[in-house]
Amino acid sequence: MKKKMTPFGVITIILLSILTVLFVFPFYWIMTGSFKAQAATIAIPPQWWPTAPTLENFTKLLVQNPAGRWLFNSIFIALVTMLLVCVTSSLAGYVLAKKRFYGQKILFSIFIAAMALPKQVVLVPLVRIVNFMGIHDTLSAVILPLIGWPFGVFLMKQFSENIPGELLESAKIDGCNEFRTFVSIAFPIVKPGFAALAIFTFINTWNDYFMQLVMLTSRKNLTISLGVATLQAEMATNYGLIMAGSALAAVPIVTVFLVFQKSFTQGITMGAVKG
Repeated sequence: MKKKMTPFGVITIILLSILTVLFVFPFYWIMTGSFKAQAATIAIPPQWWPTAPTLENFTKLLVQNPAGRWLFNSIFIALVTMLLVCVTSSLAGYVLAKKRFYGQKILFSIFIAAMALPKQVVLVPLVRIVNFMGIHDTLSAVILPLIGWPFGVFLMKQFSENIPGELLESAKIDGCNEFRTFVSIAFPIVKPGFAALAIFTFINTWNDYFMQLVMLTSRKNLTISLGVATLQAEMATNYGLIMAGSALAAVPIVTVFLVFQKSFTQGITMGAVKG
């Protein structure tokens, strides 16, 4: 039996449709604008669809600018940071949730407090440490400060709370060491949280314009976000070229989210349900 559509349901659908258009339209405008010539991008009235599509913007971006290197830098930073954050956060969360030691609650409270600490507060000592290590203007200068992400430890600690203590005791009786217990028993249970954290970390690192701006200076080491920002000219701006760079920067992050959307949703849902 079909449910009767209520006025509230109709209003909800209309509002959601309007919001969908508002959120999708900027991405649509960037993607179509990247295939327009400079004159078409600033035409009035605007061209809602490129009447004469061209790859000139992408050609300039990849030939006259090291956009390929910028994109590689962004992907490398995001992937390496994602891997390191997920591994360290999973281990730390497991220890904080299932091990008992002196100062455990204090340590976890420090992680919680660090979540509320703006990155700008620790910027000066962070830059001094990076300079002391001699890694300024390298990809490592962006990756290393992001590894100890307090939110990642908090998230994995919450997931690790769901690991039955009986399973850990059984593994210990069977002769498993700590590493084998984590890999064979704990990790399969917290895997949804691991997947959710991986997506969170990838998106957060990809969009971390501030850290990249401070740590990277030479043109060859720029990320795609910084590289696109340098395309802004003082007198005349090629909007088609900037839209092509923005499209190049947006496609990987949208693809990652769409591909792993199921794991992301499952991880968030399971993290919200305890017991």
